[in-house]
Amino acid sequence: MPSSDSSSKLPRVFIDEVAPSVDGGRHAVKRCLGDALVVGADIYKDGHDLIGARVRFRPPGERDWQTAAMSYDFDFDRWSGSVPLDLLGRWEIAVEAWPDYFATWRTDLGKRLQAAQDVGAELLEGAALLRRARPGGAARKRLTEIAHLLADGARSQEERCVAALDPELAALMDGPLAPAHVTRSAPSLPVLVERERARLGAWYELFPRSQAPLGGRPRHGTFADAERRLPELAMLGFDVIYLPPVHPIGRSHRKGPNNSRTSSAGDPGSPWAIGAREGGHTAVHPELGTIDDFDRLVRAAAAHGIEVALDYALQCSPDHPWATEHPEWFHRRPDGSIRYAENPPKKYEDIYPINFWCEKESDRVALWEACRDIFLFWIEHGVRIFRVDNPHTKPFAFWEWCLRDVQERHPDVVFLSEAFTRPKRMLGLAKIGFSQSYTYFTWKNTSWELRDFLRMLLEPEWLECYRPNFFANTPDILHEYLQKGGRPAFRTRLLLAATLSPSYGIYSGFELCENVPLHEGSEEYLDSEKYQLRPRHWDAQDNIKPDIAQLNHLRRHHPALQRFDNLRILDCENPNIFWYRKKAGAEDLFIAVNLDPYAAQEAMVPVPIDELGLDADAPYRMRDLLTDTSYQWRGPRGYVRLDPRERAGHLFRFEAGGST
Repeated sequence: MPSSDSSSKLPRVFIDEVAPSVDGGRHAVKRCLGDALVVGADIYKDGHDLIGARVRFRPPGERDWQTAAMSYDFDFDRWSGSVPLDLLGRWEIAVEAWPDYFATWRTDLGKRLQAAQDVGAELLEGAALLRRARPGGAARKRLTEIAHLLADGARSQEERCVAALDPELAALMDGPLAPAHVTRSAPSLPVLVERERARLGAWYELFPRSQAPLGGRPRHGTFADAERRLPELAMLGFDVIYLPPVHPIGRSHRKGPNNSRTSSAGDPGSPWAIGAREGGHTAVHPELGTIDDFDRLVRAAAAHGIEVALDYALQCSPDHPWATEHPEWFHRRPDGSIRYAENPPKKYEDIYPINFWCEKESDRVALWEACRDIFLFWIEHGVRIFRVDNPHTKPFAFWEWCLRDVQERHPDVVFLSEAFTRPKRMLGLAKIGFSQSYTYFTWKNTSWELRDFLRMLLEPEWLECYRPNFFANTPDILHEYLQKGGRPAFRTRLLLAATLSPSYGIYSGFELCENVPLHEGSEEYLDSEKYQLRPRHWDAQDNIKPDIAQLNHLRRHHPALQRFDNLRILDCENPNIFWYRKKAGAEDLFIAVNLDPYAAQEAMVPVPIDELGLDADAPYRMRDLLTDTSYQWRGPRGYVRLDPRERAGHLFRFEAGGST
C-alpha cells in the first residue's frame, strides 16, 4: 500500500515500491563508503499535473535531513535519485513527492505561447502561485517582486513571459508549494555503510602456533613467528590474515591428534576449546606470547598493508573462568553439572556451549554484555575484522543487538559469518548485520552446481545485503575435488574464487596443494592442524604461489574483479568450461575456466557482440591477462582450449579492433 504524508491522511501523490530495501525496511541495505546509493520509486497521481520528487536522507549522527533531486524515466515509468554515501554507519532514506503546480503552470504557459494564444489570465494565475509559496529570507522577497511583475498589466506581455520562464524563477520555486502537499514514504529505510574491506579482500588463514620454521626439534609457534611471514604474505597480495582463536586452551578432556578423545603430554589441543587458568576470551595463549606480542603483530601487519582478523567463538572449555564464576551462563543437568557439547553420536567433552537464554533476565543481560565486551576488548587492541564461528547456532536476537551495538561504537568493524547452513538462515544472518559470509562455494564444483548457486546469490534479495566470501578451503573442509584433482584442481578453484567474488580466502597449505584426507570419504585433513602443530616448508616444489600473487595483483588493478553484482554467467556448449563475464565502466572481462582437472577441454564460447557494439564481422581482440597473450576473434563465438597441466583458464580483457 502507498504510504501517506504524516501531516495529512489524504495524500495527493502516491509512492510505491521504494528501493532498495530489505524486507520493507525491517533490515538495512548494505553499501560501502564512497558508493552512490540509487533510490528508486513508483510515483503517480490522478490527472495531468506534473510531479516533483526528492530523496530524503539522514547520515549517521546527524539530526537534520538532507535531500537529493529525483528524475523521471519515461520508458520505465519510474523515478530515481542518487545519494553519495560519504560516512560510515547507518543512514536513513525516504522518498518525498508532491504535485508540482508551478512546473505544471509553467509547462502549460509555454505550450500556449507556442500556439500564439493570449496568456494574460495564466500570468495572473502564476502570480497567485508565487504568492502562495513560503520560502524564507531573500527568496521570499524576490518571489514577491516577480509576482508583482507577472500581475502588472502595465508591463508588456512579452516582458512578463520572459520573467515567468526565467530559470531563476524555476530555481526559486523548486519544491512543494506547501508542506501539506507532500507525501512521504514510510517507514524510512535503513542503509548500513561499511568500509571497502566489507566487500573486497583476499584472506589468508593461518595458525600462529604452526609458523615456527622447520629444522631441529619442532616447537610451538609464536606471534613473532607469524610476524616473520608477513613480508611473504604481503608479496602474495593478501589483504587480511585470519587467526583462529589465540586464547588459552583448556586442559580438561583436551583432544589429541586427529581429534582423538585422549591426548598426551605436549599435545596442543584445539584452539576452539577456549579458556584455562590463564584466562578466557580476553587472554592470549601463553605459548603464543603476550598481549604485547599480539599488539606488535597487528602493528607489523598494518605496516605491510595487511589487517589481522580474529576468530570470535562463543564457547568455553571446562577450564574457562566463566565455568566457575558464572555457571548460570551454561546449560545445567539435573545433578547441577554443566552440559558439554554434543552432536549425537559425536561428543565434544572439551567444549561447554553457552546458554544465551538464562533463567534470570539479569543473568541473560550480563552474559550478552560480556560477549559484546569481548569484541570491544580486541577492538582496543587494533582488531577491526572478526570471523564469527558458527553464528547460526546462537540466537539471532543476540547477534542483531550485539552487532548493532558494536557497529554504532565502531562503524569500521567488519564481521564475517562462518555459517554453513540453510540458505534462508545464511541470508537472515546477513540481514541482521553480518558484513559478509562464508558460502557453499567449497562444495560447488560442476558447471550446473556453480550456475545454480551463483544465480541464487545474484537474486535482488541477496544482492542488497549478502556479501559472499569464497573460501576455497578451510581447516574443516578438504573437498573431494581437491583430494583427487591434485595441483590442477587447486589452480582451478583459486581462479574461480579470486575472479567470481570480490572477497575470497584460502587456508594455509592450499598454496602447497595439501590434499591428504583423514580417510576415504572424509573432508577432514589427515593430521589436522586443528589438533596438532603443522610447520611447513613454504617453498615446497609445485606450490602455486605465483598463481596467487598474480591473481591478487590483477584483482587490485581491475575494477571489474572488485564487484559481485556485475557477474553474468554465459552459456557454453561444453559443461566442463565455465564461461562468465564481469564488466565495470569501460572494462569488460570474460573468464573461461576448465573445471576438469584431468583432461584438456575445448569449446566455442558465446560473445555478446551486440552489447559490445560490434558489427557481425568486426574483428576484436581478447587479451589474456594471465599470459599477456592476445587472440583475434570475429563474430559471436570464440574458441578456447584449456589443458589443466598448463593453465586453469583464461582471464580475457575485451579490446575493440583487431589485427592479425
